[in-house]
This record gives sequence, structure tokens and C-alpha cells, in this order.
Amino acid sequence: MASMGLNMDEQKAVERFRKDVVEPSQSKLVILDFWAEWCGPCKALAPMLEKVCAEYADKGVILAKLNVDEEQFIAGQFQVKSIPTVYAMFQGQPVADLTNARGESQFKQMLDQLLEQLPVQAGADGAPQGPSAEEIEQFLKLGEDALSEGDAQRAAGIFAQVTEFATDNAPAHSGLVRALVKLDQIDEARQVLTAIEANPKLANDPAIAAAKSALELAGTQVDDSELAGLKAAADAAPDDMDAQFAYAEAAFASGQRDEAADTLLSMIAKDREWDEGAARTKLLQIFEATGLEDEWVVATRRRLSKILFG
Repeated sequence: MASMGLNMDEQKAVERFRKDVVEPSQSKLVILDFWAEWCGPCKALAPMLEKVCAEYADKGVILAKLNVDEEQFIAGQFQVKSIPTVYAMFQGQPVADLTNARGESQFKQMLDQLLEQLPVQAGADGAPQGPSAEEIEQFLKLGEDALSEGDAQRAAGIFAQVTEFATDNAPAHSGLVRALVKLDQIDEARQVLTAIEANPKLANDPAIAAAKSALELAGTQVDDSELAGLKAAADAAPDDMDAQFAYAEAAFASGQRDEAADTLLSMIAKDREWDEGAARTKLLQIFEATGLEDEWVVATRRRLSKILFG
């Protein structure tokens, strides 16, 4: 895909595509998934693509996702008329249209046929190997994206698969714990964390702090009637910092993160030094448990900065 005669944005799009798709496809089979946030069928297809591509990673298969709203120029070059559209790319060229694959078994069958026909490199010596560090990072990003989009089930599946490939990958284990907490599978999350803490390569990794925070915050979960009671108490006494704090903790544990953040930010605005800065500490713990790159965290952190620094 030549870049001559293109404007700056188009040239940047071509460079991203070259880096993410063309270069890896020189030796690997890249499955290129055209999708968009508003596309329901795309989101339904994504878990199957992610699962199968993860299973086929040691055979040289990589998944690349292209948001057609963000990369309109590239989608136009491929003449994408509808989504989802899925192509197999090898050595910079589309070698198969996989859009019409009906389910996991047919998709695997099509991949098997392509791998028999193409000189895809499964490893330096031709023997199957696990996914590369770059491929693992790609799956970690998919997992974090799923978690931030509220699809904890999908996130848990992605992170669990990465932990199988990379047993000492701390971000994957942390993501798995946080996804299990979101699914309200607290016992399972504790079991995973116990195993993490028994592994000296993982126990002290900074990424595990987010998993611990998520579990700690989940420990303050209450039933609906108790939450309603805490909210009523907080509403009735807006200057009672203990009541505000108790409601904020319970609200976040119950999945009401906006309410929790609003309450804590209000507390910080009123008295940032209350209880040695407990409200700010709790909010930072929520940021850590949610994921520092999460869009909600980024936006809420800006609100905190505005309060703290005017």
C-alpha cells in the first residue's frame, strides 16, 4: 500500500497498518478483523476469533483488529462494504475471505487449509512455539479492552488463555483476578490470587497490586437493602464523612462506580485531609483496581486533578 500522494492522516494510517498487519504477515498468518463499536455481530464474533487465534498462535496465527470508524482510509482501500469482515493476510496480501465462516469448527478448518498451503513460520526452527511477547501484549490489550467495555466474561477468557501461554505474566494474572471479581466470582478470584502469591516471580510484581485492590474493594459489597440504607444515611448527612465513605465503598463494590467516585470527589473537595486523606486513597485504589488506562479512570482522574490543583 503506497503512501505517495496521501495526506498526513492517510500516511499515518498506512504506517499503522504496515506495522500492525503488513510486517507481521511477512512470516505469520494475520487474521484481520474489520469491526466497529456499534456493530453487534462484530462483538458476537470477537470472542470466537480471539479464542481460536490464541489457540493457533503457536502455529503462526495472529489476530489484528481494525476499527472501521477510526481507520476509514484503510477500510476504504479494502473496499469493506459491511462488517464484520474478516480477511486472512499473508506477506502483505489478503489470501482468503473468512467472513462467512460458520462457527468455531469451520473457522478452524479454514485456518488449517491455509496453514497447509502457505509457508507460515510457526517458529525459528519450524517447531511449534508459544506466542511471542508482541502477540501476548496484543491479547492483553484485548482483555483490558473487554474489561473496560464491561464484558468481564470475555476478558476472563482472554486473560486465562494468556496465563496458560505465559505462566509468569503478571498483567495476565492480575487481569484474570479483576475479571473474576467483576463476574462476582470472588472465591475463584481469591484462589487465583493465592496461587499468584505463592509464585515468587509474580507475588511482588506491581501489576498484582491492582488485583489485590479489586479483591479488597469487593470485600465491602453489601446487599441491595443495605446499600439503600447506606445511601439514605449519606444523603441525610452530607457533612458526615464516615457515612459518605461507607456509602462510597459499598457503591463501588456493588458496581456503581460513578456514584462511588462522585461521593469520594465531593469528600475530597470538602476536606481532602479527612482521616489522613482516606477519600483520596480510596479513589486511587479504585483507579488501580479498574485499570489506569481505562477511559473512565482517565476522565475521573482529571476531575480529581481539577479539585486538587484548581
